[in-house]
Amino acid sequence: MVSQKGVEPVASKVEAIHQWPVPQSIRAVQSFLGLVGFYRRFIRGYATIAASLIRITIVKPFKWTSQAQLAFEQLKAALSTTLILALPDFQLPFTIEMDASNMEIGVVL
Repeated sequence: MVSQKGVEPVASKVEAIHQWPVPQSIRAVQSFLGLVGFYRRFIRGYATIAASLIRITIVKPFKWTSQAQLAFEQLKAALSTTLILALPDFQLPFTIEMDASNMEIGVVL
């Protein structure tokens, strides 16, 4: 949802994230990481936080740890914060950083 401040999450989706059950299998962890990974650019320190969950998907048999629980809770909290993106202030100058190759272009405003 777009407001005067920026882009805010939809309340029903935030509630769904809060109610996401603790993963009971490697596949469930992968599913959660897939959801969160889509928004990784907006989560500060995503790789550091998600490392313990990623580790669980590699090691067999499945074992849920306290570090994994902490990472799970941190990522759920990061996805449900009130303001994720801010709209630009058109009264201020912009700085554009660009990375281009023969295949694609990435731009940060």
